[in-house]
Amino acid sequence: MMFSIRACGLTLRSRLCLMCPGMDREELYITAHLARLELSEEEIDRFQAAVLQLLKYFDKMMEMDVENLKPTTQLIENNRLREDVLSDYDMTDQLLQSAPELEERFVVIPNVL
Repeated sequence: MMFSIRACGLTLRSRLCLMCPGMDREELYITAHLARLELSEEEIDRFQAAVLQLLKYFDKMMEMDVENLKPTTQLIENNRLREDVLSDYDMTDQLLQSAPELEERFVVIPNVL
């Protein structure tokens, strides 16, 4: 099964090859800028090596035959979580007393935006 992801005009398959040098410094600077990261020269060197390692790993994954595998959404067949059980919670007043600021029975928090 062959699939590709379009990114920067190249398909993932054409980008992921062992002869590919990975991301060059300019691509790393652009990616860091888009992610709002300020990276030092040393960090760029480390990320460049890490990206190359990732691309090699992705290339290895592309070699795998997944033609006869059925799609999955989870690894285990049965959900091993406990059942939801409704219960009375009698510590509400105690919890509200520990809040720094209340408005009626609601906890007041600072504006986020």
